Amino acid sequence: MPITLDILEKIVRAAGSVAMTYFNDLDQLAINKKAARDLVTDADVAVENYLKQALSEQCPEYGFWGEESGKTDNQNQRWIVDPIDGTHSFSKGQYYWAVSVALEIDGELIMGAVYGPALDDYYCAEKGKGAWKNGKPIKVSDEADLGASMVSTGFACLRQYLKDNTLERFARIAQATTGQRRLGSAALDLCTVADGQVDAFWEQELNLYDVAAGALIVLEAGGTMTDFTGNPGVFPKQTMATNGKLLAQLLPLM
Repeated sequence: MPITLDILEKIVRAAGSVAMTYFNDLDQLAINKKAARDLVTDADVAVENYLKQALSEQCPEYGFWGEESGKTDNQNQRWIVDPIDGTHSFSKGQYYWAVSVALEIDGELIMGAVYGPALDDYYCAEKGKGAWKNGKPIKVSDEADLGASMVSTGFACLRQYLKDNTLERFARIAQATTGQRRLGSAALDLCTVADGQVDAFWEQELNLYDVAAGALIVLEAGGTMTDFTGNPGVFPKQTMATNGKLLAQLLPLM
């Protein structure tokens, strides 16, 4: 493989530094709208441009799929990038946002990194080799009782028009658990499942660049990735990550 986790970390951390130059000067940040409630900032574009160049220099044979710039050639072997997952939080000066980078080859996730620069939390995984946070191995929680569990979710701004919306699911799960968290970055939410900070995460109508890296990190930390019916795999339109022990209890609530 032409890239190692160490090299990827240097690239992703450098991308985080690019993001922080904008985050530390939000008064000058240009914010635009891709749609009525879908934001993009100068920082999103600058971080993606940096990653596209740096990853291409390291691995010119791989294609690229970025949230802002779209897809290049060779999508069979590609980097999947969300330059700032949690742009709204970023634009408000909140710390819960992340740079997300995954390597996918022939439909299989091989390597992933999620970096929260404002938190200085760096998560990564390589297929078959485990998952880490800030250099230390991580694993999912051992919680087996749904009633004692903590779950996280997301209410993205573009989902309010869906007939199948999240509110009823949210109410059912809130009543069945100790509580739910809604923090604003699916990439980081998946990492908190991998790290045992929360016991499960669910959200619908995401994109692959939101979840690719985090999904691999969950799986390598011993968790499960399924859709809302329990089919194993990475399903951006119905994303559910669990510690494994809660999956059967959560499925009836979905």
